[in-house]
Amino acid sequence: MRNRRFPAVAVACAAALLLGACGGTNPDASTDSTPAGDPVAGGTARIIQISEPRHLDPAAMGNSWAINSFLGNALYGTLMTNDTKTGVVQFQMAKSFTTSDGGATFELKLRSGLTFSDGSPLDAEAVKFNWDRARDPKTGSSSLQEASMVASTKVVDATTLKVTMVEPVPSYAQAVLTTTMNWIASPKALKAGNQRFDRNPVGAGPFTLKQWTRQDTIELAKNPDYWDAPKPYLDRITLRSTQDSTQRINTLISGGADVAIDTNWQTLDKARDAGLQTDTMSLNGGQYLALNARRAPFNDVRARKAVAAALDIRAVDDAIYNGTGKIADTLFTKSSPFYSETKLTKQDKKTAQKLFDELAAEGKPVSFTFTSFPAPESKGTAESVQAQLSAFKNVDVKVDFVDISKATELYTTNDFDMVISSALFTDPEPRLWTVFHGDSQVNRSGLDDNELNQALEAGRTATKQQERKAAYEAVQKRLVELVPAIFLGRAAPSAVTAKNVHGVRQYGQGSLLPEELWMQK
Repeated sequence: MRNRRFPAVAVACAAALLLGACGGTNPDASTDSTPAGDPVAGGTARIIQISEPRHLDPAAMGNSWAINSFLGNALYGTLMTNDTKTGVVQFQMAKSFTTSDGGATFELKLRSGLTFSDGSPLDAEAVKFNWDRARDPKTGSSSLQEASMVASTKVVDATTLKVTMVEPVPSYAQAVLTTTMNWIASPKALKAGNQRFDRNPVGAGPFTLKQWTRQDTIELAKNPDYWDAPKPYLDRITLRSTQDSTQRINTLISGGADVAIDTNWQTLDKARDAGLQTDTMSLNGGQYLALNARRAPFNDVRARKAVAAALDIRAVDDAIYNGTGKIADTLFTKSSPFYSETKLTKQDKKTAQKLFDELAAEGKPVSFTFTSFPAPESKGTAESVQAQLSAFKNVDVKVDFVDISKATELYTTNDFDMVISSALFTDPEPRLWTVFHGDSQVNRSGLDDNELNQALEAGRTATKQQERKAAYEAVQKRLVELVPAIFLGRAAPSAVTAKNVHGVRQYGQGSLLPEELWMQK
């Protein structure tokens, strides 16, 4: 198996997700006022995001609601988006992204006349520079795993880029639009280095940076040369960051903000009760407990099965969200074309105790440490798991609380027994492959199973929907048999807005589009 790397931005993602990304009564919950009519231009929106980036280089950011996707979309625009219900790709700065050989090669066509905010062309050369840079391990891009699926890129003409894959990936557009590969920055500006780029990031998005006061505000102004006029509708955006979900919603309720990007179903309920508008994307998968199969005790499938059978996931939710959670009991939601009734976990205390006893009789009693971050939801999950397993014999659980700053080391060395991770997606490609394939650099459990790998590869390379569905059915069944992960709850990628804010549109993994927002006066 290859050595695994864990880009620092992925640590930020993990941190944000641990601050309350699961739970809830309704994964598709949205509220809105009556239709507001045609968009109105003008105004300044005060927006609260979850985390501030280290740098404004797209490689140092993350295209997920839990990180800083709103800011990335604002500065760089998007090559493509998707319909969040069907997963169908919708083209923006890209006109098309096509394959005629089953995903072995692609042709990316750009709109003509695209320019960066400094007037230089956003052409095929610029995309090539960004994508080649993303797949260079030295860059440390958050999109390294997805960019590495590309073997080479070749400029055909100013608006055409030929992309050759390492292996056929018919659904590769999904990898582009859910990662920072969707954001193209000026090659010249990137070459100037992070310090200069952070002062003056050059993209082709609907907004440009006016001022960044770290740990305080990011001021954005409308890009008058944005390709999709009359968008953006807003004149300015003031962006603040806080990882405290309650603080985000309370600020919105008190009138101190116009939009909040949120993760927590409990605070979403509070927002709705206060008369605010909410828009929540439904994502497949969810948060899960990663069981490290590289070492004892979880290198024995019986230990993994025993813990899975012992736990009542609803009780975990009760401990954290007072029973309001939406449990991820299947890999796909019912609205997905890949939905299967195959249950990921089922509590069976008798089977659990039998397996614990069997392992103990062989001199291998189950003893492990749950490595937890200090966020309340992570801490509560760890303590619930520990409390539930204390009712069984021949199993011992310790909880080790570590600061989120230790996450990079933790995921680089894989020095853990159990830790919380996540697998969130609209389309299963590429996320399921990156989470569970033996060759993946971010396979948290470390499990390398030939049958599971083959099913994931079949899902990746299939060109027909029925073939993909069959492949992912096999993936689900193998996950149940091997238990590399114990799934917990669904995620809640959400935008909460004041009543006078309209035009909320998300794509990918809860990535909010700033150019669509407008405010009634």
